[in-house]
Amino acid sequence: MKKKLLVGGIALLFSLNLVHAQKGLPAKVPTTVSVNTFYPAHEDFNEKLVSRLKVPAGFDVSAVAEGLGKPRMMAVNNSGGLYVTRRDVGDVLLLQDMDGDGRMESLKTVWSQFLGVHGITIHDGFLYLCSSTDLKRGRINADGSLSDTTTLIKDLPEGSQHDNRVIAFGPDNLLYISVGSSCNDCAETNAEHATLLQVSPDFKSRKIYARGLRNTIGFDWQPSTKEIWGIDNGTDWRSDEFPPEELNRISQDKDYGWPRVFAKQVVDETREDPIGTTKAAYAKSTEPSVMEFPAHSAPIDFKFLPAAKNFPKDFQDDALVCWHGSWNRKNPEGYKVQRIIFENGKPTGVEDFFSGFLSTDGKTRFGRPAGLAVSNLGTVYISDDESGVIYSVKTKNIK
Repeated sequence: MKKKLLVGGIALLFSLNLVHAQKGLPAKVPTTVSVNTFYPAHEDFNEKLVSRLKVPAGFDVSAVAEGLGKPRMMAVNNSGGLYVTRRDVGDVLLLQDMDGDGRMESLKTVWSQFLGVHGITIHDGFLYLCSSTDLKRGRINADGSLSDTTTLIKDLPEGSQHDNRVIAFGPDNLLYISVGSSCNDCAETNAEHATLLQVSPDFKSRKIYARGLRNTIGFDWQPSTKEIWGIDNGTDWRSDEFPPEELNRISQDKDYGWPRVFAKQVVDETREDPIGTTKAAYAKSTEPSVMEFPAHSAPIDFKFLPAAKNFPKDFQDDALVCWHGSWNRKNPEGYKVQRIIFENGKPTGVEDFFSGFLSTDGKTRFGRPAGLAVSNLGTVYISDDESGVIYSVKTKNIK
């Protein structure tokens, strides 16, 4: 489906309320763009489809758990147990391979009645979980169950359009929380939207670490430099190719431009000028992206590969990103996991790591990668929140 928009001036040619988008004041010069909406048709999962998945030479892929509904973010405990959040059900599962056959035959619910739970991380023997507004934690027991559960924060900004929080502890032992924008491209009324937050050690206060990040739903620390890198979802309803998804080196107190500026300080001409200045002048004060990717690919999770046992040396310190897949362009993009190659702490290239969900003609797909987790042995777990499957990708020498 193709639609033309007159953005700015007097009117929009159709309502964006269908996707909960919100507009700020109109720009002075009307801008016309062509917008396509297209979802590849869904194929029901079956084991035969696993053979269509592609991984690098020397790796194996398998489905380790099925029928999970909509699994999202994951974390691996010291015993190899896999915690999985399910935001729609409001619970957290613990999956375990009890007999070492590579399948997760044990499933337990370790947390229930936590509506919207999404972000997850493990730190100092505790499992931390986050919904749109609440941060909770529980002590991890020897069998993987949780005890001493408590609520640490309950006043994060309401989610609206982007309500999937992502959390992680940094090398400084402080917790960071990504808070997406409340809208597609509006002027936010809550300063904590479209930011990365840094939380105090006692969880009683927090501050904005970086702003202008529309929805950095995946971020991590580069192992060698300890710098934060995050991958940001670009604005919808601009065109098939603009704006790109972007990889940012996230620095304290920096502004990454959203909603007026994208990528390498490129101005969005549909937006109004800031009060007292121009978009062009404001753009120069923002941080440019370091690497760009096809628009609407929809990045979700982003993890660096640690110096894990059994993992190829040339992969270490590189990153993986889940591309959930587009709906806002004529030719589909995403529906795969890619490796971002880092050299001397900087990204230098990209290549497919886990692909094959999308048919060669782009008309059908049987999955949408969502979450990433890496075990101490170097097994990469990938959740598919469309077909309810969790996959493992590992080198052939891992038993």
